[in-house]
Amino acid sequence: MLGNSDITDETWDDVEALLIQADMGVPTTQRVLSDLQAKVRKEGITRADQINNALKEVLRSLLSEPPVPNISGRPLSIILIVGVNGSGKTTSIAKIANRLNNNGRKVMLAAGDTFRAAAIEQLQTWGQRIGVPVVANKPGSDPAAVVFDAASAAHARGCDILIVDTAGRLHTNYNLMEELAKIKAISAKVIPDAPHEVWLVLDGTTGQNALEQAKKFREQVDVTGIIVTKLDGTAKGGMIFSIFNELKLPVHYVGLGEGVTNLVFFDPDNFVNSLFDEN
Repeated sequence: MLGNSDITDETWDDVEALLIQADMGVPTTQRVLSDLQAKVRKEGITRADQINNALKEVLRSLLSEPPVPNISGRPLSIILIVGVNGSGKTTSIAKIANRLNNNGRKVMLAAGDTFRAAAIEQLQTWGQRIGVPVVANKPGSDPAAVVFDAASAAHARGCDILIVDTAGRLHTNYNLMEELAKIKAISAKVIPDAPHEVWLVLDGTTGQNALEQAKKFREQVDVTGIIVTKLDGTAKGGMIFSIFNELKLPVHYVGLGEGVTNLVFFDPDNFVNSLFDEN
């Protein structure tokens, strides 16, 4: 978009439009634009085609390396996975479990999404495929009871990580969000301080709506990290900058496909570079 002309007011309008179209959101876009203009003035940049590197550096400064997850150093760590329907939650659970299992961790899954029979079956199918046990109950049963049973079973069997699936809640549904808070509380009855991580799965194609989801979930369950899925498709991924800028939450993983190995650690440098990759 940025040609080799001199920088003008129109150049800044173009940059602003580019960031908004990339799902970055207005508050984060304004911050990036302000930081970029200050950098351009400081470095004496005068040509529009010289802005790219400066923009790269400004975008990178918004991101930070994700912290090491709090899932070691105790007999059993519990990870609660939350998110709305269709975000890729159950598939992400399988990918994380597979990664941990391959790294020598003893993992168990809990089918806490009891609202849909298909969700239970999907998790059980994944469990069989990757060789990880799944604790489940009948559809319609109390999800908090499933979590209690799973935490007890994982503790008894000497597992060191329990990953809990939850129903794909609409962040606007108060009752379902309250149920999520109940699941969080019940896990702490079996394992003190549980859950030790609460990861929110966000669909990378939903843009700024994902940010609103994150705000609601964080109010209910103290989200500790983010998994962004579907970045291999048409997703522009600008909402990742909003997550860091407005929510101050780390992104731990990004999903780049349907395969069980298509979940990678979030790398800020690789991510920013990929946004500018002409190939």
